[in-house]
Amino acid sequence: MIEIFKTIEGTLQNLNELTEGCWVKMINPSATELLDIANAAGIEIDHLRAPLDEEERARIEVEDNYDLILVDIPTLERRNEKDRYVTSPLGIIVTDKYLITVCLEDTPILKCFSDGRVRDFYTYKKTRFILQILYRNASTFLQHLRTIDRKSEEVERKLHISTQNSELIELLELEKSLVYFTTSLRSNEVVFEKMLKLDKIKHYPEDQDLLEDLIIENKQAIEMANIYSGILTGMMDAFASIISNNQNIVMKFLTVITIVLSIPNMVSGFFGMNFNHIPGGESPFGFYIVTFATLMVTIVTVLLFFKKKLF
Repeated sequence: MIEIFKTIEGTLQNLNELTEGCWVKMINPSATELLDIANAAGIEIDHLRAPLDEEERARIEVEDNYDLILVDIPTLERRNEKDRYVTSPLGIIVTDKYLITVCLEDTPILKCFSDGRVRDFYTYKKTRFILQILYRNASTFLQHLRTIDRKSEEVERKLHISTQNSELIELLELEKSLVYFTTSLRSNEVVFEKMLKLDKIKHYPEDQDLLEDLIIENKQAIEMANIYSGILTGMMDAFASIISNNQNIVMKFLTVITIVLSIPNMVSGFFGMNFNHIPGGESPFGFYIVTFATLMVTIVTVLLFFKKKLF
């Protein structure tokens, strides 16, 4: 899908053809759409295809008549009826006339621009537009990180009540999401540093504050991801130890019960043998005497276990 936008007299308008100063928004484009834009804007089609590869790394490529800025953006996908946080590439291609974005899905980061919900947004101010996209991207990372932190606290409360495998698996998924986020944020940071050194991307004094905010947001996101990742790792290790300890307690309890129950079983086995002159066999109170003695031995054994705090 291709949408073309341009700011005309302060209003964002949807166009049907490419004009100078417009923004070309490409969402999971077809091969024909890629070829049309590549020919019209003078861009190598491989650079337009690069953001459509989920494994593509963040980078900057400088060509004669355009620059490719590839960054990772956070995305939310549904798997096994649960939310899972991953990252996907977003390509920003800057030419003398156009600014082109390429992504696999209509991410909220770009949707807020196309819906006209961003202040001081002009398609022809390419440098500011790029910084605004990257700032929104860093802010979205922070929002998802806070959501991950809240979810980890909810899972922790569940684990205090019942240590089930489902909660541990959910913690593992959150930890994987943090690994994806940390890796992507660090890659984006390298891209920002290289972007600042590009002579072809003009730096205006009025964009300096936005640039500083972008760098601060990204560094804060990296720090938060590292902190939450460390907390989750420690939490998983702690609950794994708790589960192992609970299992040992259960096994110890079952072993004690087995020992206690084996005493009357052993006695009944001995006195149930078929031979003459069994002790107490000729006494009318023999059965009661043996039963009482067995009961006393069992009680003494239980008391010893209680004293050793094995129950």
